[in-house]
Amino acid sequence: MLILEIIFWICFALVCYTYIGYGVVLYLLVLIKRLFRPRQLKTPLPSDIDLPEVTLMICAYNEEDIVGIKMENTHQLDYPQGKLKVLWVTDGSNDHTNERLAAYKDVEVVYKPEREGKTAALNHGIKSVKTPLVIMTDANTMLNTQCIREVVRCFMNPKVACVAGEKRVMARRKGEAVAEGEGLYWKYESTLKRLDNELYSAMGAAGELCAIRTPLYREMPKDTLLDDFIMSMLLVDEGGRIAYTSQAYAMEYGSADMKEESKRKRRIAAGGLQSTWRLRRMLNPFRQPIVAFQLLSHRVLRWTVTPFALLALVPLNIALVVLGAGIIYTIILALQVLFYLAAMAGWLMARAGKKNKLLYIPYYFLFMNINVFRGMTYLRNHKNNGAWEKAKRG
Repeated sequence: MLILEIIFWICFALVCYTYIGYGVVLYLLVLIKRLFRPRQLKTPLPSDIDLPEVTLMICAYNEEDIVGIKMENTHQLDYPQGKLKVLWVTDGSNDHTNERLAAYKDVEVVYKPEREGKTAALNHGIKSVKTPLVIMTDANTMLNTQCIREVVRCFMNPKVACVAGEKRVMARRKGEAVAEGEGLYWKYESTLKRLDNELYSAMGAAGELCAIRTPLYREMPKDTLLDDFIMSMLLVDEGGRIAYTSQAYAMEYGSADMKEESKRKRRIAAGGLQSTWRLRRMLNPFRQPIVAFQLLSHRVLRWTVTPFALLALVPLNIALVVLGAGIIYTIILALQVLFYLAAMAGWLMARAGKKNKLLYIPYYFLFMNINVFRGMTYLRNHKNNGAWEKAKRG
């Protein structure tokens, strides 16, 4: 029974640390750092005439319906005229995306008829970038007007190799459960990224808004599933830092429903497993100890062992109660049962088109962890192909 108790508490500690404990530890470490090194004031931008040229690179596949909206948003970005280059990479598009883009004289289009996925599009498109900075975004995400200036401001720090903007998820209708659940998750993620950034470096950038110093780009294998994460973390591996800023943000609608959201989560989970293996050298604490700690705690645990620990908690708990291990195990089992009942209620309400935030949180939490296991199947079956089916947005 002692062995069962040890395994149970290891699993319990892993789950608590991954989803709550790391955030607490990170916050305390940041507070300690502030005691010795106060936060720096916002770096002033140079005058418009001295601002660097920037390329906004948009990778797209069959986005004819969004071209007009995206270009309208692009023209609203506040940056000196002539210093913002717009590049669309439309590898594999076989709709009217290229024809729609031809109407814009300030747009360069890079096109290949083969569809090999976003990573291949990035590798292909980056060769046409002539500016020192490149900002990558998606066709279906809209940027705030000050986005480019805020990203450039972060690059005023020579140690910064990559800038990660904030992702904000919108709902088309009030109370839309999927979008609001995804939005809550990204608010939590944004908090961790902000603290990671203040401690040393953010752990990865989201493809909705990710910028790098162009010469630092490293070509990635075409089957890479999380191109944004791998690309940005390779820069950290080489000694650079990822700066996170909430003042530059990308807005997009949440997935149309949980089936569509599951497509995203499966791919992200599969990409997380793939990334863990390909970046495994970064987990060596003797190379970059702070990075190894942040990467393991923020990313690797939730993509690898923690979902298994969560899965094991219920049977281990039941076994310990049956063996009469103590009242504490009965209390924890009762709390686990309540949690799973709440998640089931959240699932039923979501299916009915209703939303209760208190019930939706446990449901979305379990939904994410279930998709880690689905991601394992996805990774096994994707067969070296970087292309993936887009999730429909609400």
